[in-house]
Amino acid sequence: MGAMTAPGVELSFPFTGRWMAQNSPADHVPSHGTHLFATTYAIDFVALDERGRTAPRSWRSAFSTEAPEIFLGFGVDLLSPLSGTVVATHDGEEDHIARRSPFALAAYALTQWERVRGGAGAIAGNHVVIKDARRFVLLAHLRRGSLVVRPGDDVVVGTRIGACGNSGNSTEPHVHVQAMDAADATIARGLPITFATPAGHVLPRNGEPFIA
Repeated sequence: MGAMTAPGVELSFPFTGRWMAQNSPADHVPSHGTHLFATTYAIDFVALDERGRTAPRSWRSAFSTEAPEIFLGFGVDLLSPLSGTVVATHDGEEDHIARRSPFALAAYALTQWERVRGGAGAIAGNHVVIKDARRFVLLAHLRRGSLVVRPGDDVVVGTRIGACGNSGNSTEPHVHVQAMDAADATIARGLPITFATPAGHVLPRNGEPFIA
């Protein structure tokens, strides 16, 4: 994956269907522009329709905000990308309105540090952390009320854990995946990740659709 120089934590894709990587270390490290909260190698995925859209376009997508329910990824089942034990979950954060409009995004950016000060719930939203050996994998921005696992549960690859949502620091429904060396993202370091596919393909670069 481009900028990666260290062996990655190999995962399975936590979803099925047509998706695209929006932010990833395939383009730059840190992938989210910061090492804060162990996001050094984090990847954001969005679901696409056959025309390559995350949701139908309308005047609202150009000038205003949109309901998260219109996005293809909203409510899609999320699957465990590894076998291990659930060590942390968080639910109860609302799925807020989505923003694709440059005007809405600019206003949202002004409140970024407010969310950082709000802690894990304000940033990751509803989320799950799964431990495998000494590695920890976080899936964030889940739909409120969708979590079906709790700390102490053992999961295997493909176990349903919840659904894609728009909670936390999220401008539209998407799946945020990151690997860490500790369960607490405020003190952990991010670890590189790779994804295994039956055909042995590597993750496409940002903006390239793929079928999981």
